Amino acid sequence: MTSSASAGLSRLLFDGRYEQTHQDLRELLLDPVFDPREGLTMTEAGKLAYERSRAVHAGLERPREILADPWRLFALAEWPSLVDVSTFSLLMVHYNLAFGTVLEHGDREDLKDLCDELDRLDSFSPYMATELGYGNNVAALRTEAVYDPATETFVLNTPDALAQKYMSYSGFRDVPKLAVVMARLKADGKDHGVYPFLVRISDGNGLCEGVHAAPCPEKPVQGLDNGLTWFDHVRVPRRQLLHGDMGGFDDDGVFRPASGNLRKRFLRAMNRILPGRLCVSSAATGAGRASVYIALRFAARRLTNAPGRKDLPVIEYRSHQLALYTALSRTYAMTLLLNHAKREFTAVPPDAVPAELNDLVSITKALATWEMTEVIAVCRERCGAQGIFSANRIADYGSLLQGLVTAEGDSQVLLATTAGQIIARYGDGDGAGPAPAPDPAGRDLGDPAFLAAAVRHREAELLREAAARMADDTGDRTYFEAWNGTVNTGLEMARARGVRIALERLADAVGTLEDETARTALGLLAALYGLTELRRDSGWYLARGVLTTEQVEGLPRAADELCARLVPYTDALIDGFNLSPELLRAPIAADDYVTAFQERTGAFGPPAAAAGTAAAAAVAEGS
Repeated sequence: MTSSASAGLSRLLFDGRYEQTHQDLRELLLDPVFDPREGLTMTEAGKLAYERSRAVHAGLERPREILADPWRLFALAEWPSLVDVSTFSLLMVHYNLAFGTVLEHGDREDLKDLCDELDRLDSFSPYMATELGYGNNVAALRTEAVYDPATETFVLNTPDALAQKYMSYSGFRDVPKLAVVMARLKADGKDHGVYPFLVRISDGNGLCEGVHAAPCPEKPVQGLDNGLTWFDHVRVPRRQLLHGDMGGFDDDGVFRPASGNLRKRFLRAMNRILPGRLCVSSAATGAGRASVYIALRFAARRLTNAPGRKDLPVIEYRSHQLALYTALSRTYAMTLLLNHAKREFTAVPPDAVPAELNDLVSITKALATWEMTEVIAVCRERCGAQGIFSANRIADYGSLLQGLVTAEGDSQVLLATTAGQIIARYGDGDGAGPAPAPDPAGRDLGDPAFLAAAVRHREAELLREAAARMADDTGDRTYFEAWNGTVNTGLEMARARGVRIALERLADAVGTLEDETARTALGLLAALYGLTELRRDSGWYLARGVLTTEQVEGLPRAADELCARLVPYTDALIDGFNLSPELLRAPIAADDYVTAFQERTGAFGPPAAAAGTAAAAAVAEGS
């Protein structure tokens, strides 16, 4: 029964694409190259991430083929970081941001040699957009590429310290790098805006002439070669301008930009950011699932004492259940939200993305990275001292999420921008529409439909309130002052939209499962997720009559009861993740975690047969 249930949940979580899109990636990670290596310096760990990225490349179809199938790209974002968090950045920057930009805007015969070089991974391709002084405002970047018609080259130059490229991978000088550099194209005395250029940074023997780099400070866990990079009048052949349909040179050698304003061309040049947000969300939800998988397996085997009882698994405590099953519900919710966003994204041409889809992808990225950051932190804490060790993975996933929250648009800035766009369209068919408050009388707090209706009402009311604040002209306010007084309401509205979509996807999915066990388990999980969200803002719901006083007071008990009912379904729910202790190599995920931990550390401890006592468990946990 559990096998049938977990199979159905796996089809749901992987959108029916596990065998065709994910399975070989998972199996690739069983290769010994991904086995843990202890005692490495940060530099050695970074070099190992490059080695492992090459192993992933060698084991799969070429990047060009992967980029032609977005589902495959999203899967690539999800799996390798489970065994080496640094590989996510290397692979996604090369495949999606850099090589994706090259193919999108420079897949021409005169660039075939460089395209093939990147497709073979003879060189890694950093993506150099962000500058030290213009982190969230890439459109204002200062790096310039001035066209010299006499030599048919661009002169790439960094005009000042604030214009240094920031965080790109330029520190390992013995790794060949062929970067995509975003720079301000200047020709015939005119600034034509930001365009991508293909620039050789290093050739394996060191940095190329005119290219300078300095390492960024070390990051916890990830030993990658992030750096500051600047250019001193570097000559770039004209062919290496990746102009695509954004302009080009005429027969007289004059650059002609495409019609439209600078902003439109800039967004076109940066169009790999949108799928990049789905890649970031894929890595985040993958790490969240792995963290919950490890924490719940450990909780079922980690022994403690209790009043009147000698030994029992720590998961028997309601306090532990509430923490981990809430994390599990959030992980399922974010996975289904992400699947929905992926389906919507792949259903439209990449050059015809509607505003509503852009909203959905941006909300998904912000909410998924925030929620999984919290999920991973909770799982690490609930594993006690064992959660601190990199060997048990969860702490490393926490480091990964710190980067993902910032990647492809800082999540708070991104969500605020999205909220502003939704508010600006209010009344013009935004799609939110009125959502009357559901009548709470007699309603079951475990009913996902009621919970979703409550969240939908909150979203609509916050949107109405934010739009009214922006439209209020009774005072003498600048636009910034109006927005500054609205932004936090806007953020809550946009978040509520993501939560509402996730909860609706969860509730709808229950009816699609054939296995009764899977339906019951997912229904309980959907109810717990919705209940958790109502508890977060229970004062708001009470004040507006969406919940009664009795219901608000009953929220904690209802959550506890849902967790208790979820315990028998734990294995089915986490087996749907298609993970295993052998894949993750996390000692505390093993059936006999004490022996696994001793084997990893080389410690001499009690024999496995005697390790089933609370005292032995406490020693092994370092608690």
